[in-house]
Amino acid sequence: MNPFRIVTGLVAPLDRANVDTDAIIPKQFLKSIKRSGFGPNLFDEWRYLDRGEPGMDNSHRPENPNFVLNLPRYRGAEILLARRNFGCGSSREHAPWALLDFGFRALIAPSYADIFFNNCFKNGLLPIVLPENALDALFDAANVHPGFALTIDLERQTVATPDGAMQWRFELEAFRKHCLLNGLDEIALTLGHADAIRDFESRRLHEQPWLA
Repeated sequence: MNPFRIVTGLVAPLDRANVDTDAIIPKQFLKSIKRSGFGPNLFDEWRYLDRGEPGMDNSHRPENPNFVLNLPRYRGAEILLARRNFGCGSSREHAPWALLDFGFRALIAPSYADIFFNNCFKNGLLPIVLPENALDALFDAANVHPGFALTIDLERQTVATPDGAMQWRFELEAFRKHCLLNGLDEIALTLGHADAIRDFESRRLHEQPWLA
């Protein structure tokens, strides 16, 4: 996965609490286990006025003009603001896949569902936790100022406006930070011990040949 170090990006405000994973990526799109291709159907039931199905040409579907991600001022956003308990519901890993494929690199919310929170880190999506009053200020700024952007510095663990007028520090477990900074998913972490694994397998085969 791509390393996450410093990201400056446009902010989109999704002012809803308890957004579940079926809203993030509806169940009919879960037939694929590839990590790409889900972005066009992110928040499908909210972005479009018809029912989406796999294989549909989204360019010909009627968009919901009132949904935040369809507003021209928020197109191309890389940072998503949300309210409490984001990512609740089922444990589908397709939810962070869809958010990443759409173009989001980070989320900012007061809280997340546990499984969704863990799945984000495994896929290189940074879920930042900030207090409610910080989210209130960020939502106000994103709604009032077109082109509102933030800079997220993972090494310093800060969220700030590019001019530094507003800044917050967020907490992050050291191992998760290390993985994001270096672009290490679980497979990459395992491959980092490839020599030790090969040595173990060679020794095991020599000592216990009947297991082969």
